Amino acid sequence: MKRVLLLLPTTGYRNADFLTAVQKLGIEVVAAANYCHQLAPSWGFASIMALHFDRPQQAAATVLREIGRRPDAVLAVDDAGVELAALLSERLGLPGNPAQAVRRVRDKLEFRRLLRQHGFPCPEFHHLPSDADPLGLTPALQFPVVVKARRLSASRGVIRADNAEELVRAVGWVRAIQSRADRDAQALGVVIEGFIPGREYALEGILERGALTTLALFDKPDPLDGPYFEETLYVTPSRLPEEAQRRIRDEVARVCREAGLRHGPVHAEVRFNRHGVWFLEIAARSIGGLCARALTHVLGMSLEELILNHALGQPPTLSGDGGAAGVMMVPTPRRGIFHGSEGVAAAQSLPGISAVSITAEQGQIVAPPPDGASYLGFIFSRGASAAEAERALRAAHDLLRFDIRPEYPALIAAR
Repeated sequence: MKRVLLLLPTTGYRNADFLTAVQKLGIEVVAAANYCHQLAPSWGFASIMALHFDRPQQAAATVLREIGRRPDAVLAVDDAGVELAALLSERLGLPGNPAQAVRRVRDKLEFRRLLRQHGFPCPEFHHLPSDADPLGLTPALQFPVVVKARRLSASRGVIRADNAEELVRAVGWVRAIQSRADRDAQALGVVIEGFIPGREYALEGILERGALTTLALFDKPDPLDGPYFEETLYVTPSRLPEEAQRRIRDEVARVCREAGLRHGPVHAEVRFNRHGVWFLEIAARSIGGLCARALTHVLGMSLEELILNHALGQPPTLSGDGGAAGVMMVPTPRRGIFHGSEGVAAAQSLPGISAVSITAEQGQIVAPPPDGASYLGFIFSRGASAAEAERALRAAHDLLRFDIRPEYPALIAAR
């Protein structure tokens, strides 16, 4: 029986989907996780269930000491574990990406340097150290600009600024977000780059010895112009002209080559305008959240099954039934404590809606970007065309209502 080491983050959306795929394919799984190192021993967990994913050298040493029989593949379920997965694959002699390449594309500053070095379209960008005054950069900036945390994902810690006053506010905010989310925040600083106009698109692909197979190209129909960049709709197939789609595919493949990515899933986020393809990010992982579920009918299997098969040496074979599909990452309207939702049954009964999954839990603190790192849930649609799939998602969302209450309710003294 084939054996796979899965890096399962404790807060990951996709743990269950990967474990379901493992069971369906009859694969032995060795689970590793990032539970609290103080609590895990009291729960009787093995040391590989309390790894520091953000300390890959230390975590890899623990895994190699404890794992026993060599696995046939190592996979990270989401962004938090990709560098550790690459490092373990290197040390175990398994197919994968070089850890150095994965580390470079995860870092927004290093990724911008890579793009500039190899002649890709790239906005002007600057590194602002943690102790530097952002006003010192203003003579070199052309507004609008975007302030970014260096290693966060899902639009967390990304804010547009249209003038110097907004820049100061954005830098302070992003620094605070990064300091809570990344233990290396003080050393990292932030990135300030020019705003890139144009619509956004996302490419889902898989690499085999450096050759890219495109699994899906998603349109993001909602404009993402800031000041915050909460993603909502992904719809495939893309409605871009075929020539534009080809350019995106070719540029993603070229960036992968220059970055040194060679094996496994790839998720690319780009903007496309009259000047060409502009990369926002490229990640050595698959699409986040529960969005992969939108691709099951397109691929003929779950994306998790395809990734597992590929990791075990089976080239991807696509056998979907055609048509269009979409997913909405249900936006969070405001910060507060989630108490419940209404309208789910009505939304799920609409034509074209295949599922509505509310993932926020009662009592959970929720927040929109740039602070938030999660969504209220996901809506999935299918249709004869991308426009039909998009309309179904918007109609379903219109039926949903969410009870989000203030974290600190006002107390009114009795008179």
